[in-house]
Amino acid sequence: MLLALLASATLRAEDAIEAPHAPAARSVVELQAFRQTTRGRMAGGDEEAGAVLTDLNPVMHAWYVLEVGDADGKRVAYHLQLPQPDRQRLLLDSADGASVLITSPDGDLHCELRGDNSLAVAATRKLPYVPLCDGKLYLRRRLRGAETSLESVVEFLRDKVWGGEQIVDAVKARLQDAEREVGAIATRADAQGTVRDGPRAARVAPQFADAAIASERLGIEVDAPGSMLTGRWYPARAQAGVYVSVMEGDAVAPEILERNLGSVNALDAVERSALVYLVAFDLEQFDMAFTMGTDHPRVDWSPRAFAPHASSDWAGPDGFATLSPLAMTGMVPPWQTARTAATFIGGFKRDHGAFKYGAFSRSDNGNHYGFVEEGVVLSSLKTGLATLYVLVDGSVHMGTWTERDARKLELVRYARQNGVALVERDHDSGESVPGLLVNRWGPGNWSGSSESSLRALRSGLCMARHAGRSMLIYAYFSTATPSVMARVFQAYDCDYAMLLDMNALVHTYLALYRQQDRDVAIEHVVRDMSQGDPVLHGAPVPRFLATPDNRDFFYLTRRAAPRAP
Repeated sequence: MLLALLASATLRAEDAIEAPHAPAARSVVELQAFRQTTRGRMAGGDEEAGAVLTDLNPVMHAWYVLEVGDADGKRVAYHLQLPQPDRQRLLLDSADGASVLITSPDGDLHCELRGDNSLAVAATRKLPYVPLCDGKLYLRRRLRGAETSLESVVEFLRDKVWGGEQIVDAVKARLQDAEREVGAIATRADAQGTVRDGPRAARVAPQFADAAIASERLGIEVDAPGSMLTGRWYPARAQAGVYVSVMEGDAVAPEILERNLGSVNALDAVERSALVYLVAFDLEQFDMAFTMGTDHPRVDWSPRAFAPHASSDWAGPDGFATLSPLAMTGMVPPWQTARTAATFIGGFKRDHGAFKYGAFSRSDNGNHYGFVEEGVVLSSLKTGLATLYVLVDGSVHMGTWTERDARKLELVRYARQNGVALVERDHDSGESVPGLLVNRWGPGNWSGSSESSLRALRSGLCMARHAGRSMLIYAYFSTATPSVMARVFQAYDCDYAMLLDMNALVHTYLALYRQQDRDVAIEHVVRDMSQGDPVLHGAPVPRFLATPDNRDFFYLTRRAAPRAP
């Protein structure tokens, strides 16, 4: 295939180091190629003294930066968000920014930002979203995001202790299979097929066709009598349109394991028998969004970046090291909380979100992973990397980012990159096949230990279609290499799959939410993931919904009406 030949040629050129190129901007606002700015003209035609309102993406109309003068004559910038950007627009209503105009089909709202309603007063409130203008507008504020003690220790070692990364690697090596789970296998005579309207069942080996797996750690209640049949799907009781499946590497159909041997490593006995939990979402019933954490991923240089790229003259690969004046909240917006059905962790932190080895490390300043929130590019999307993105029309896509994709960047509402493909659809055969770098530890940036030990607790994501429906499938691997991840995703006939995060339950987190009287019931894909939930007044509360979090995440909200197939 031409694609494979071109990829091989790229890989053979690993020793060629591309000259570092200048960053795109000196601030995140400058990076927004489509922004529109309005300047308030003060008396006498002085624009310098007037307010400046920037719509960061005029296709979305979601995020704005309002820059005004304070009492001391200094310029202060505020990050504002419209909760209904498809119906609202924000305009300056006074030259000095003391009032704004919010337009909508329901009528215009003139909103005063003086006195008790001033932005200066709102900025003192300890809330991630401060309501303004009767809740028609919000001021975003960055507060301290919640983190576990594990994350705190790891962060301290990496940032403050010489040789800390080696210490972290040594600990990871000792805990390599700590979360490995093996389910009890039994034959069930009452074998059932995949539930109606659910995803396609996995292709399994003949001896697993009627085999059921009993799991003690699955935290999502399903409609299944007793144990679950291997590779089949069962409805989640908490949420319609959500399905759960259990799998292991040993169960993958032999015709899959015998193909594409050059792209994957042989599966070892430990990972072959380790349980995999999968959760599928019918995208006709859900909208999907991405939110940055208060701290992660950062936008400065990854320590993995090749030295020639990380010039001391540039604060980061895009030219800046912070997202100021934008405020990352690490939390589902309050107007979306009641509709939120699920959340799961986004991907690698910036530390590991760039390539240290291989062709990708030697081009485009190390190919730091990109991300977009509300149509605002926070880190540039890189061609050749695995990308999950959502367009302004709400459609969800996953694939390797290309120059052609970049031409529709203005329409991208959310995006998250994380390494390279685990599986993709072969154009000639139509089969789901492993990505070209699945068995290459360094060039694929699969992480693990410095000795290339790839087996670890991991999570991944894939897109699949069945019976005309698009399914987003999250998978939790209790211990796995990228090779077994690819084989499992192949068994479920995924169109495309990518890695999320790894090494700890709090880093592979997924939870479903269900309104229960006045409380929110939380179901984790693995019960022990509850350790990632914050605690208020002695009781656990929903992660990402109740408090700001330091990590980025995806969330799914139930649609008011199903999306047309």
